[in-house]
Amino acid sequence: MQQFSLSPQAMLRSFTTHRRLILALTRREVVGRYRGSMLGILWSFFNPIVMLSIYTFVFSVVFKARWSGGSESRTEFAVVLFAGMIVFNLFAECINRAPSLIVGNVNYVKKVVFPLEILPWVALGSTLFHGAVSLLVWLAFYVATHGFLQWTIVWLPLMLLPLVLLTMGLSWFLAAFGVYVRDVAQTVGMLTTILMFLSPVFFPVSALPLAYRPLIYANPLTFIIEQVRNVLIWGKAPDWPLFGLFMLLSGLVCWAGFAWFQKTRKGFSDVL
Repeated sequence: MQQFSLSPQAMLRSFTTHRRLILALTRREVVGRYRGSMLGILWSFFNPIVMLSIYTFVFSVVFKARWSGGSESRTEFAVVLFAGMIVFNLFAECINRAPSLIVGNVNYVKKVVFPLEILPWVALGSTLFHGAVSLLVWLAFYVATHGFLQWTIVWLPLMLLPLVLLTMGLSWFLAAFGVYVRDVAQTVGMLTTILMFLSPVFFPVSALPLAYRPLIYANPLTFIIEQVRNVLIWGKAPDWPLFGLFMLLSGLVCWAGFAWFQKTRKGFSDVL
């Protein structure tokens, strides 16, 4: 029986060795989503534009909401909310897809030479593409309403790195677990919905009573969402000590998920 390495080196080697295949499959998935439509890939721009317009109208015109600690700008709530949604959607879309990645690609399981461990990378690549489109829409809207960008935006890719590691680790774990327990897909969908309301997407952490703040800080997305908003909107430098700690923990989760996937993949073909 074929043996699969569980080491962190094997995880990195798999990505670097198969990076061209990952890119090709990601491109195929992105293009395939819009194949047959009249506007093609332009649809990827319309969804964030429509959602940002709705957020702006509902929260600034209908509810007249203001972000705690922010300015009196009518559009600021929509800007802050949409920035949080971009981060959350990057995480949630990958996690929701993860349990069906192997089950939905049985033909790859039967191919001994196919590197199954890259499937979560492909899902992440597709999600990052749509996240980048949403970010471009956000940047255009921010410049139109504020007239400038914060210089701290240069830290944005680095702030998203722990999110990528955390998402990949959980995706590997759920992709493997979903082969053996098919109810995982439904459970994960419900949990990500709950997680959205337990993350500081629609409200700042300061709006919560002190007794509940430890609960929301236990959510790993809280740190990432706050840091992304700091560098995008508030012009604040990252919290480097906490960032270093979060990078370490995210790296451990990433490797643990990869090791779990490699350990359990031997039984995929038997179950499927």
